[in-house]
Amino acid sequence: MTINTSRRSFLKGAGAAVAVLAVGIDPKGALAASTSEAGTAITPFVKIYADGTVAAVIKHFEGGQGTSTGLSTLIAEELNMELSDITFEMAPSDTAVYNNLFFGALQGTGGSTAMANSFMQYRTAGAAARDVLLQAAAKDWDVDTSELTLANGVISGAGKEGQIGEFISTAAQIAVPAEPVLKAPEDWTQIGNTQKARRDSHDKVNGEGIYGMDIQLDNQMVAAIKRIPQYGATVASFDDSAAKDVTGFIMAKALPNGAGVVAYAENTWAAFQARDAIEVEWDLSKAETRSSDEIKQQLLAAVNTDPQWQASETTLDATTAALQGAAQVVEREFFLPMLAHATMEPLSATIAATEDGGVIMYDGAQGPTINHATMHQILGIPMDKIEVKTLYAGGFFGRRFNAGADYIVETTLAFSMTDQTRPVKLVWSREDDLSGGWYRPAYAHKVRVGLDDAGKIVGWDHRVAGQSNAKDGPFDAFYVKDGVDISSVEGTAENPYAIPGMHIGLTDAAPTTTVNYWRSVGHSHNAYVMETMMDVAAAAAGQDPVSFRLAYLPGDTVDQKRKADVLKLAAENAGFGKPLPDGHFHGVAVHKSFGTYCAQICEISIDEDDYVQIEKYTAAVDCGVAVNPDVIKAQVEGAIGFGVGHIMRDQITLDGGVVVQQNFPDYEPLRMRDIKSIEVHIVKTNEAPSGIGEPGTPPAGPALANAIAASGRDLVTHLPMIENGVDFA
Repeated sequence: MTINTSRRSFLKGAGAAVAVLAVGIDPKGALAASTSEAGTAITPFVKIYADGTVAAVIKHFEGGQGTSTGLSTLIAEELNMELSDITFEMAPSDTAVYNNLFFGALQGTGGSTAMANSFMQYRTAGAAARDVLLQAAAKDWDVDTSELTLANGVISGAGKEGQIGEFISTAAQIAVPAEPVLKAPEDWTQIGNTQKARRDSHDKVNGEGIYGMDIQLDNQMVAAIKRIPQYGATVASFDDSAAKDVTGFIMAKALPNGAGVVAYAENTWAAFQARDAIEVEWDLSKAETRSSDEIKQQLLAAVNTDPQWQASETTLDATTAALQGAAQVVEREFFLPMLAHATMEPLSATIAATEDGGVIMYDGAQGPTINHATMHQILGIPMDKIEVKTLYAGGFFGRRFNAGADYIVETTLAFSMTDQTRPVKLVWSREDDLSGGWYRPAYAHKVRVGLDDAGKIVGWDHRVAGQSNAKDGPFDAFYVKDGVDISSVEGTAENPYAIPGMHIGLTDAAPTTTVNYWRSVGHSHNAYVMETMMDVAAAAAGQDPVSFRLAYLPGDTVDQKRKADVLKLAAENAGFGKPLPDGHFHGVAVHKSFGTYCAQICEISIDEDDYVQIEKYTAAVDCGVAVNPDVIKAQVEGAIGFGVGHIMRDQITLDGGVVVQQNFPDYEPLRMRDIKSIEVHIVKTNEAPSGIGEPGTPPAGPALANAIAASGRDLVTHLPMIENGVDFA
């Protein structure tokens, strides 16, 4: 197997016969310690090798969001070490130990939960390792533990000194404290330190980091799939005669689920060439045939009728009565199209047989439990004979975690249709990803806001229509309450604004294609509508948008106070309300998602040719304790770029049910020229950490839209902006 050797794999191999102290926490919070031969599958959060190397075992995979740095920081803090002296390893697939505490019996990364659910877990594991090592040294030296200290991998005191690796055998025999004492915030040296480099940077810069696309196993076959042209189609028959002329072609087989034809070849180029040469007759009897325009009109019609479901305590009748008594009513209709995740690394996974009769899958696994269960169900192999090797992922934004486990199912099916003597690597092309992926659904909104004579809101009728992410799927019980898919209305139904008479109604749309959780999920469209409508209402009331919002954040709850504080911080640092250069305008948006509060002020300029240039985003974020401020800033910067880039110019459209967009020329990602500057301010707080991967995305679009509207242009209510009257420099 020709995989580049990283420091992680080197440490495992070099110490093949060396004892390792493993300290971890089971799902119920109990601590456990054990020793193991290096390289053996064990399930702790902290591993200490005989040479003194400390490894944090990362249960939330690394897709660029910084979990390897954040969780390692917590271990380093409690062990009194420098972050730079901690290495890390990706956790094996083991739900019993590495489950996401917010997801139940599921090991997975998503919903911006990594730090929120692991903050105490990893600190406790680090503190337990510290205490056990000190007790072990005290026992070996026959001194009192109180005489000893641990710092930078060395235990000293009572006139003695030793490296921690010397004590791991003794430490493994000592009962781990159930509740080790954690360091007080005032004693932190690693948590909150802004000067610490990311732990994954070294591997990624020098090429040692291994992604799914990098895997090259001995004797592997590469598989590429000729996919169904539209949702609901299946394979009727296929002809691979032309594929047989491609050098390196091995064979072609139809997937058992009818979702395509697999071309097997000796390398990726041959697999793609053979795939393209296969002629397929499709059964389109149950296929989607609508165009995007038809779907759009159906969604808009849905929000102009009474909603199917009520997602608020206030009833539609009560809100209607309030609007009828209003001095003025402002309303807008919105349409937000389907969007792709468009990760830089297309999907790929590799599966191979193991000598013990099992299998191993190499994948940038966002949900290892799903990989594990999928292989078990399709191959019939016992769960304990299945291994998931989690690699780096080149972005994910939710794409690698969906109800259908699509590419995991495809990889396993492709392997199952062979004699299973050769590894099979499934590779998606960029065209596969954009034209045959899982998308954020299209949504329509209609909002009517009533104001009294003093400009105060008296009623808010907010209707949403779109395809559910969760209904009738494996996440139905988690997301659907009283008929409402909460991911469709999140960001409206539970927003902290004290808005009287607010009714939220939801109508489920007929399925258009496969849909999936997209970065910030429902917040991505709900925040756009909520925050642009707050500006519309503020203008109708004759008030500036910041003051208007603050009036509905009186501080009666912690939610309101924290949201108001980030709004004030962003406005202050952006100079909101102060004179701007000619042709410059400010737009504001503030939103809470995933437990985090984020406010953004977007400054734009408009030139003599009417081109819009984004000059600067000023963001303020309250995500609780800032474990790694540099990572937080990077996440907010990336989230702004991701969110505003899609809103500026991107959409997935259908022509007769077939996706039009194929590659980046017609689904263009954000360019460096698009935003001149981003400035991020982090609120200092002792609140528990919350999410940071997604919360920067929801306010980005409405802040830009409000800035454009502040210039005197019409508010952009149908997206993307370049298709609806806005040209960007």
